[in-house]
Amino acid sequence: MKLRRHVDFHRLLFKIYLAVVALAAIAVAADTPHNLARSAEDKLDYIQRNGERQHPDARPTQLSEDEINAYLASGKVKIPDGVENLRLIGVPGKITGSCRVNFDRVRAGRGGSNPLLELFSGMHDVSVEARASGVNSQGHVHIDSVVIDGVEVPEFVLELFVKKYVTPKYPGVGIDSTFALPSKIDTATVGTHTLTVTQH
Repeated sequence: MKLRRHVDFHRLLFKIYLAVVALAAIAVAADTPHNLARSAEDKLDYIQRNGERQHPDARPTQLSEDEINAYLASGKVKIPDGVENLRLIGVPGKITGSCRVNFDRVRAGRGGSNPLLELFSGMHDVSVEARASGVNSQGHVHIDSVVIDGVEVPEFVLELFVKKYVTPKYPGVGIDSTFALPSKIDTATVGTHTLTVTQH
C-alpha cells in the first residue's frame, strides 16, 4: 500500500512537470513575432470596426511596443521607400524610432544642389526622437531630434530636408505635424512601451 502511494505521488509530480512545460511552451509561442503581429492586426481591425459603430465602445485598446514592432516588420505596413528595419520605443509622451535609411532612394526624382543636403545621401543608421500625443481626435507629432550615424542633425538643416524631400511626398508631414485621428479615435496616449487608444 505504501509502495502504491509512492508510485502515485511520483506520477502526480510527473504530470505537474508536464503541465508546467506545456504552459511554458504556450507562453513562448504566444510571444513569437508572427503571433505578436497577428495580435496587433486584430486590435487594429477592432479599432476600425469599433469606429464604424454609431456609438463606439469607449473602453481603451492597448497595443504593446512588441506588437507594434512585430506588425511593422510583418510587411503589412507600407513604410516609406528607402526606410528599413524600423523599430519604435515608447516612453510617456515620447517615441524614439530607429531605422536604416537609403537617402538616395528617399531623394529619388528630386535632385538638389544645396551642399547642406549632401549629408542626406547613401545608407545610414538614423534615430528620431519625437513627442507624440492624440487628444480630442487630433494627433500631434513634434520631432525633437534626428541623429545620423551618431551625429545630431542641426535643426535648420533638418527643416531644409523635410521641406524639400518629405513634405512634397507626404503633405502635412513636417517637423510639426497635426492631423485628424481616424476611426473616431478620441485619444492616443504613448506610455512606457505601450500605445493606448480610446474611441467615442
